[in-house]
Amino acid sequence: MNLYIRLLLLFFKIKRNKQYQNLLDTIDIDYKALPTDCDINLHLTNSRYLAMMDLSRTWMTERVGLLKQIMKRRWFPIVNATAITYIRDIKPMQRYTISTKLVGWDHKYFYIEQKFHSERGLHAIAYVRGVFKSKKGIISIEEMLEVAGFDGQTPILPSEVMHWKEMLEQKKLSNLPR
Repeated sequence: MNLYIRLLLLFFKIKRNKQYQNLLDTIDIDYKALPTDCDINLHLTNSRYLAMMDLSRTWMTERVGLLKQIMKRRWFPIVNATAITYIRDIKPMQRYTISTKLVGWDHKYFYIEQKFHSERGLHAIAYVRGVFKSKKGIISIEEMLEVAGFDGQTPILPSEVMHWKEMLEQKKLSNLPR
């Protein structure tokens, strides 16, 4: 229930948004760890990190001016892979920020970095790989960038993302039927 309320609040925030940022900017959104977000260890539960990341990516999509375009075209985001490293716990009622940044893309996927931080420091860092789909299939990177109005240089993916991509490819290869 808590996530539905947060989603409704995010839609109100989106409705009032008048400030847009560049596609490659870092987009911040603030949250508070409610008791219902926490587990028996009295910290933000692992699954809540992923749920809050979803909301934050929606906010990023709005802030870079893509949300209306995506909805109009009936495109929807699909997460293909996520890697998260937990560094420091987030306590009940603690305020924290999620910083979301598109760090680059390849021939098929977008790569997004998301960091959880507060006055206590860095809490977690995650990478998300995804695509946008329509009823016709996966939307090409070129089409997505065109809709975004991006005509800049393709960023070089961070080395940790390159290593992660290689690991994902190895997982696929080593698990193919023989």
